[in-house]
Amino acid sequence: MAIISTAGLARTFPSKAGPVEAVRGIDLTVRAGEILGFLGPNGAGKTTTLRMLTTLLPPTGGAATVAGHDLVRDPAAVRRACGYVAQSGGVDPNISVREELVTQGRLYRLGKAQAALRAGELAADLGLCDLLDRKTSTLSGGQRRRLDIAMGLMHRPAVLFLDEPTTGLDPGSRTDLWDLVRRIRADHGTTVFLTTHYLDEADALADRLVIVDKGVIVAEGTPTDLKTQYAGGPDASLQDAFLAITGRSAAPQESTPVAV
Repeated sequence: MAIISTAGLARTFPSKAGPVEAVRGIDLTVRAGEILGFLGPNGAGKTTTLRMLTTLLPPTGGAATVAGHDLVRDPAAVRRACGYVAQSGGVDPNISVREELVTQGRLYRLGKAQAALRAGELAADLGLCDLLDRKTSTLSGGQRRRLDIAMGLMHRPAVLFLDEPTTGLDPGSRTDLWDLVRRIRADHGTTVFLTTHYLDEADALADRLVIVDKGVIVAEGTPTDLKTQYAGGPDASLQDAFLAITGRSAAPQESTPVAV
């Protein structure tokens, strides 16, 4: 069963030099319960696609549905169906972890008692119980990312979008976060849509990879399939396969409006 489906999804940005086609037509199907790795070199169109699928940016062409809801005709229903964890997070440094979670729940129209109960459930599930009364400004990088993910799960979304979830984390915190993502899918059947520049992360986590370049999909398959097809065998590195497909490395993203 498809939980995300796109057909010709596109986004063009105006500029003084002329229109910039950041995404030129994405045809994509994501199955319910799948962990999908959405990869590409800098400027490939990853973040623009993710922002369209989470209703943060309107498409200029094509169509898409998320959890059965049309991206353009029913964006409110799409937002209710998905959780989004951005690269930089978005916590208030002056309030406690508990307050942050309850506030997030209230934004999704949970009652106060219901939001407090859900915050407690997520704290227990994500290892935040001992941190509930600490200010978010005192959290480590790994703790902050667990909080970001808890906030994205407050309303029990069908799809969780993770944009560069482990950027800046130490190796131990990265491994812990990988285990958390696997557990979220295993325990709740949550579909996970993951963008990352860490190819070892994509190799370890994703059931299937979609590689985009210059605004279109250029390859897709399981990590093993792509390594076999493009790098000579299943024991090759995903980095070698990625370079063979795109001719470029997976570089850190730039923070310009159209280099996405």
